[in-house]
Amino acid sequence: MTAIQALLAFTGWTLALVGWVAAYRIARFVKGAPINSWPRGAARQDDPPIMRRIEDAHANCLENLPVFAVLVLAGAALGKLPSIDVLAACVFYSRVAQSLAHAWGTDSARVHIRAAFFTAQVVLFVIMFVRLLA
Repeated sequence: MTAIQALLAFTGWTLALVGWVAAYRIARFVKGAPINSWPRGAARQDDPPIMRRIEDAHANCLENLPVFAVLVLAGAALGKLPSIDVLAACVFYSRVAQSLAHAWGTDSARVHIRAAFFTAQVVLFVIMFVRLLA
């Protein structure tokens, strides 16, 4: 996987998560939930916990996608993509694993797993940054 493919995959994963949330909300709306049932920052109490966790996983993607995009696009602009291809793929895989761990649950062990995948992404970002500056 190239860095550009990893960026596109990360973007696709982000879209898949929001699609999952949208599909759930559309189904709830069709079944009679008011369209304004999901105010920003205030989850409905009758939504299943997994939906709230998927919404949070999507928000996590949105928080990190710009940083990842800047690194990959800077690599492209600098002609240094080969130096970050493997790292970028690892960022994508870590992002998917973090999202799945997020959706899986919130007990201590799962939060530690999620944190480990997040930490891996941050470390990979730093390594990519350093390689691009070299």
